[in-house]
Amino acid sequence: MATVKAFRGMRFSEHAGSIEELVCPPYDIISEEQRAAYLRRNSNNVIRLELPREGENPYEAAGRVLDEWLSSGVLALDARPGFYIYEIGFSHRGIPMSLKGVIGRVKLEPFENGIILPHEETLSKAKADRFELMKATGCNFSQIYSLYMDPAKEISGRLEQASAGMPAVSFTDEDGLTQKLWIETDPAVVGALEKAFADKKLYIADGHHRYETALHYRDWMREQGRAKEGDGCDYAMMMLVAMEHPGLVVYPTHRIVRGMKGFQAGEILQSCGEYFRMVKMPGASLSQVEAALDAAYAIGEKAFAFYDGNFTLLTLKDLSVMEALLPGTSRALRELDVSVLHTLVLERLMGIDRENMASQKNLTYTKAPSEAVAAVDHGEGNCAFLLNPTRVTEIRDVALAGEKMPQKSTYFYPKLTTGLVMNRF
Repeated sequence: MATVKAFRGMRFSEHAGSIEELVCPPYDIISEEQRAAYLRRNSNNVIRLELPREGENPYEAAGRVLDEWLSSGVLALDARPGFYIYEIGFSHRGIPMSLKGVIGRVKLEPFENGIILPHEETLSKAKADRFELMKATGCNFSQIYSLYMDPAKEISGRLEQASAGMPAVSFTDEDGLTQKLWIETDPAVVGALEKAFADKKLYIADGHHRYETALHYRDWMREQGRAKEGDGCDYAMMMLVAMEHPGLVVYPTHRIVRGMKGFQAGEILQSCGEYFRMVKMPGASLSQVEAALDAAYAIGEKAFAFYDGNFTLLTLKDLSVMEALLPGTSRALRELDVSVLHTLVLERLMGIDRENMASQKNLTYTKAPSEAVAAVDHGEGNCAFLLNPTRVTEIRDVALAGEKMPQKSTYFYPKLTTGLVMNRF
């Protein structure tokens, strides 16, 4: 099963600046304006490594910056290997919550080994970018986010004990989230945690691109004769969170359909009538629509809201249609809301095939329902579909079946901060 190890993390030193000025959100949700703002605040911000933009070859520039920062003491490796216990405090629907997990090095395993499991498809462009950065720097600057099952709370209990004291790092970020990091180097605790993970499967929640890139990089290093089995590139840095953690929150990712020639909303709804119960909601507010979706979610119905200037709630009448559309697949995959939407509505009824969806030719994504609505209202989209979130148990079951959800099926919240601790191979 999973091999999880303590490691000597690479972290910013005190003279690099205040830690809140040095970290940033995940690279793929940062605009160019935000990137510039981080660097104006502190030129040592990790964004220079994680999302390089300078020079003719930004990746090589990132490698040079890394070397400079290590030699000047901006960055340094911790003296002893340890586990890094990470907690984020946030608010969900007005309720204060927190998410706690542990950051360690995890041995890379091909998906077919059934030890580390993906749950959704990936896009090749992002993997090419991350591979070039990894070649130039030999580092993980951000963590892959993975889940594990811990019903007896064996690992969770150990993490609570290890984080009972004052954290090594504590601050509130620009979005009002509290960020805390504890460093556990006691050999007895480290050994107990490594042993506790030895019988676990890991389910990738966020960071599929980075995981697949890490596998590619490991193989490339061996092909180049620069690494052998057991070297640092055999491992990737992960944040590991128990599936049972009460702070685990998954948001839906909504769909915006755009650029469809001859689009007629009425025709789409008419074709949906064969498969869905339809409730028109003219003039309904976004909060009213979300309440209707919540009600369907609570009783396990497969429903989403169609928006073309007004809302229509679509609820699947009979799941048996999905057996015909996705023969040979697991019930877990067939019965996902996103599978119903992609396979039955977008592909069969609207003619948007899977290649089109993957290339985002006629389909874009957003986690903000207001953004989906605004895109239609401003003429940037033909229509939008608002979804309910995928359940964590559904993610587990699809992964266990050896299958993958469509891309952008989940949005785990909150996103993990980049730069608190990094992994140098």
